[in-house]
Amino acid sequence: MTDPALSLTDVTFSLMANAGRVEILKGISMEVQAGETLGLIGPSGSGKSSLLMLMGGLERATSGRIRALGQDLTPLGEDALARFRRDNMGVVFQSFHLIPTMTALENVATPLELAGAKDAFARAEAELEAVGLGQRAGHYPSQLSGGEQQRVALARASVTRPRLLLADEPTGNLDAATGAQVMDLLFSLRDRHGATLIMVTHAPELAERCDRTVPLHDGRLAVGAPA
Repeated sequence: MTDPALSLTDVTFSLMANAGRVEILKGISMEVQAGETLGLIGPSGSGKSSLLMLMGGLERATSGRIRALGQDLTPLGEDALARFRRDNMGVVFQSFHLIPTMTALENVATPLELAGAKDAFARAEAELEAVGLGQRAGHYPSQLSGGEQQRVALARASVTRPRLLLADEPTGNLDAATGAQVMDLLFSLRDRHGATLIMVTHAPELAERCDRTVPLHDGRLAVGAPA
């Protein structure tokens, strides 16, 4: 049996607030298999986005252990985590997170340039073509619609051919028609690169397309949720 793409063992996550320590995640244990598409669902404030950030090494667990692609993320420092994400992960946020002073092409090429790829711009151009934005490569984020910006973000997340693709409410800031287009692109990118896809979503139609959904409630896996 192959190792899971991602595994969490008794993971907790808490933050300090004015009123004291707030427990956001409480004893999460679960596995995600290679090639699986997993939806994290649940009400606002249940801990879905925090769980996704822990999976991507963008936040550090308070306790417990997280393994991704056979690598224990728990002891890694910030630089090592950044290198691991660069080489293995693509992340898509609800609010796009494009660099405003860079063109669409430059935004997509950035992770490849950071990795030292000599063909960064050629690969970035091909990825923009794949999301239907080849003609918009020279435009800045402010010159693009919300749907176009999210497609640029998808291209940037997938251009490194990541083994893990993480998406936090990828259609949350888009109208229904544009969200459906982005949703189709997200799944086509997953198929093209053979990535394991984990996403946070409130959209029932997006959750239905996942192989499996894991509901969270008050920082815990909901009773009866498959781990």
